[in-house]
Amino acid sequence: MSKRPPKNQKTSVQSEKNVCLRDDEDFFPEPVVIPIEEELDLHTFSAREVEPLLDDYLTACVRKGFREVKIIHGKGTGVLKARVRSILAKHQLVLHLADADYQTGGWGATKVILKQ
Repeated sequence: MSKRPPKNQKTSVQSEKNVCLRDDEDFFPEPVVIPIEEELDLHTFSAREVEPLLDDYLTACVRKGFREVKIIHGKGTGVLKARVRSILAKHQLVLHLADADYQTGGWGATKVILKQ
C-alpha cells in the first residue's frame, strides 16, 4: 500500500539537479496561453479543468469565425471524453457534435459544429 501526501501538502519533485516545491492545486500560478486554432488538444488537462477551458475556447473560435473545430480528448479510459461530451452537449455555441473521422482521430477526438 503506497502512502501519498494529502492533496494540500506541498511535495518535492526532483528532476536531475533541479528541485522544486509545488502545491498540487497551484502548479501553474500564471494562466497558460493556448493559441486559438481549429483543434484543441486536452491531453494535458484533467476532467475537472476542461469546462472553463472549453467555454473560453469555443467563444474565441466563434469570434474568429470558425465553423467546425476538433477537440482531442484521447481514447484512454473515456473519463475525459465523457466530461467533454457532457459539456459540449449543453453548450450554447454548439450546434452538433460527433466522433471525429477515422483519419483525424476517430473516437479519440470530437468534431464540433459551431453556431454562427
